[in-house]
Amino acid sequence: MSARADDKVAPLPVGTVGTPVPFRRVLLKLSGESLMGDRDYGVDPKTVTAVAREVVDVREAGTELAIVVGGGNFYRGMAAAAEGMERATADYAGMLATLLNALALQDALEKLGAQTRVQSAIAVSEVAEPYIRRRAMRHLEKGRVVIFAAGTGNPFFTTDTAAALRALEIGAEAILMAKNGVPGVYDGDPRTDPSAQFLPEITHLEAIERGLKVMDTTALSLCMDNRVPIHVFELAEGNIVRVASGERIGTIVATREEA
Repeated sequence: MSARADDKVAPLPVGTVGTPVPFRRVLLKLSGESLMGDRDYGVDPKTVTAVAREVVDVREAGTELAIVVGGGNFYRGMAAAAEGMERATADYAGMLATLLNALALQDALEKLGAQTRVQSAIAVSEVAEPYIRRRAMRHLEKGRVVIFAAGTGNPFFTTDTAAALRALEIGAEAILMAKNGVPGVYDGDPRTDPSAQFLPEITHLEAIERGLKVMDTTALSLCMDNRVPIHVFELAEGNIVRVASGERIGTIVATREEA
């Protein structure tokens, strides 16, 4: 089958009476910037607590939830590399930044009564478990929230790619992409282009070909090849719960074969 022949947006799963069906297992991708609140950098405790409260609500509703968190609120590897730092070194520093966010989120979740585990792709045994796929899946089955830190553990790969990879490894039904201040995917940058149009549906292939800033190309390709839908929505109050419960908000990026 050609690339175009399977270029269709998958419908949201619905029940017998057309009602949304909650996901069984999802992976939530949070950018580091989404944890800053109104700060210029770092972590805002109120924002982290608000995110943690929604995660707890999703878990209590019965959806198994894993999280990949970025580190852009502390450090950006590519930006540092552009200023002269060796790229691999810069990326390793970025991995450590994601660990800071993972620990902050873990603390907020546990204060709300959730059971959590942080799994790191680089060895930091004093503060996190090593990433082991089967152990991560067992944690999810036991109702724990698993936070994946340190990206893939390799330089030159973004946390978007880590999110796609971990979603595939744990058998997640979808990736939930919570964006800071953006309600979904646009055909341009709405912050600089007032004529940018909101896109409620788009395929992985279209996102790649049009260079839309959903995820990086490697992550989109992984999702396209393995039919993993991506739900892109604004990180606003209640939205994580709404998307995890099957409500269609923001933009869905998906591909399926023709019937």
